[in-house]
Amino acid sequence: MAAIDAQTMPATLPCLICESRNPSEAVVCSECCAPMALIHDALSQDRDPCIVTVIGESNVGKTVYLGMLLDMLSKRADDFEAIPKGAYSVNLQHTVVSYLSARQFPPKTAMEADLWQWAYYQVSRRNENSMIYDLVMPDMAGEAIAAEVSSPQTFKVIRSLLEKSRGAVLLVDAAMAGVGSPQPDFFALKLMSYIDGVVATSPNQRISSPVAIVLSKSDYTPESFDNPRAFAKTNLNRLWNICESRFEHFEFFATSVVGSLGFGSDEYENVIPYPLHVAPRGIIEPLDWVLSKL
Repeated sequence: MAAIDAQTMPATLPCLICESRNPSEAVVCSECCAPMALIHDALSQDRDPCIVTVIGESNVGKTVYLGMLLDMLSKRADDFEAIPKGAYSVNLQHTVVSYLSARQFPPKTAMEADLWQWAYYQVSRRNENSMIYDLVMPDMAGEAIAAEVSSPQTFKVIRSLLEKSRGAVLLVDAAMAGVGSPQPDFFALKLMSYIDGVVATSPNQRISSPVAIVLSKSDYTPESFDNPRAFAKTNLNRLWNICESRFEHFEFFATSVVGSLGFGSDEYENVIPYPLHVAPRGIIEPLDWVLSKL
């Protein structure tokens, strides 16, 4: 992908996600609503960016996980170096950290694709020979993902993202799975089946793109930290089976962000959880594993 200066900027540019052509001055893609700033920033890097898609159902913790991941990377956790390519890339982590600092969870991600927050980061290890990855990660609404899985092409941006993704991070609610709810297992099974349908080019082909399955809210199920694979095989057996049958590279990781919770109620007497203490654990390991498989 060649660099383009201001004098030679064409009248239209292809969207980085869906490749629809848009006026070069457009703010978002008219087809998939991805920010056109992505293509401008990608052109300046003179190489194709690496897309890693973070997916999961509603209320599984995607926004908090992704915001915390980006914040830890930007603070050089585990000796990573992460540079945002565009000020818009900082918005998500800024929102998440600000809410957690105020002992609140961030609001739910809007279902409308043009309201999603996107992050474009240049990530590498802090050594001379480390490979540089230009990571593009959007914070997608779980309801939108569910709608696309149930009725493909409802949100074209999701399919386009997965088609272009080098890897994926799938969040699954370990707290619900640990108490015997089948919902996390069924939804994860649907998502993996959807990915299989999008990526596979033949019925017998196993998917080579790495998928990290993140057992979110694992502070509710401490045993998942001891052996994430054993926890998944026992409590998410349907997910385990499709991974083993259709995916060459998959791994399970236990993660948590909140160290302790408090509970209150709103004016309608709904129970509201409050993060009293932030203690991130197992946040960077899934991305580190995905990058090691690329």
